[in-house]
Amino acid sequence: MIDVVWDMETSDPDDFLTLLFLMGHPNVNLKAVTVTPGSPDQIGLVRYALKWFDLNIPVGAYNIEHEKQCVSGWHYKVYGKVSPSHDAESGGEILLECCDENTTLITGAPLKNLGVAIAISSVHDGDTFKLGRLVAQGGFAGEGVVPPERQLNKFKGMVTCPSYNLNGDPKSVLAAIKYPGIGIRRFVSKNVCHKVYYDQEMHERLKAVKDKSLSLTYIWKGMDAYLKKKPAGKKFHDPLAACCAIDESIGTWAEVELYCENRQWGSKLSPGTRTWIITDYNHNKFVETLTAY
Repeated sequence: MIDVVWDMETSDPDDFLTLLFLMGHPNVNLKAVTVTPGSPDQIGLVRYALKWFDLNIPVGAYNIEHEKQCVSGWHYKVYGKVSPSHDAESGGEILLECCDENTTLITGAPLKNLGVAIAISSVHDGDTFKLGRLVAQGGFAGEGVVPPERQLNKFKGMVTCPSYNLNGDPKSVLAAIKYPGIGIRRFVSKNVCHKVYYDQEMHERLKAVKDKSLSLTYIWKGMDAYLKKKPAGKKFHDPLAACCAIDESIGTWAEVELYCENRQWGSKLSPGTRTWIITDYNHNKFVETLTAY
């Protein structure tokens, strides 16, 4: 059992599916959820889902006054219309309150809430904010880190590449890399995420066990609707990151220095950084963790 805080957004189904996954996984104690940007529509959706699992945990927002809805139509089409909610605290304050040396923060969004927590701690209380692990979906490992035979064709020979989540707040990412209060940093990056799909085969595997778990029931429902519209499947970035947090042996990791040049992210092999990036993954272990009940 691991203590987890999940930091998410809702423009893509991935994050909400990961929330469903974490709420019901037998090896996860979900302590809190933080949202970027954290609009009332987003907070309402998260609160709605927490009620399905009878979870009364803190919910944080980076900007509860955000003027846009920030929730894709897929969420409402599949799970029903949800009323907006202002029932959220500052996401950074939630992280300061709920994180410690035994907590894993999994992020599927720009690291804005983590950036706030680090800034508050650094300015006001001498870096007392502690976090056992940061497992972030984002980053890139390429030539020089990933062996040529394991590089995806679209990334062959590349050293750097844009990363959506990290480019959402590069300053917070760089602060997290340098911050001494984070024990281990693991980046589940696009060089591996881009070959992980939820397809018809995966859907059948979930179908066989979906009635064993409330999480799997809701995930299967969401992806059943998705596959009817897009039968080729969906990249499953954030669920992979969550599964790697639960079982690190799913991934093959390299210890690196993570860097950014002109909004392009790259990695250099560098021992002793306590920052690791994924270079490959074990598909069977991933599916076993995803379908656990």
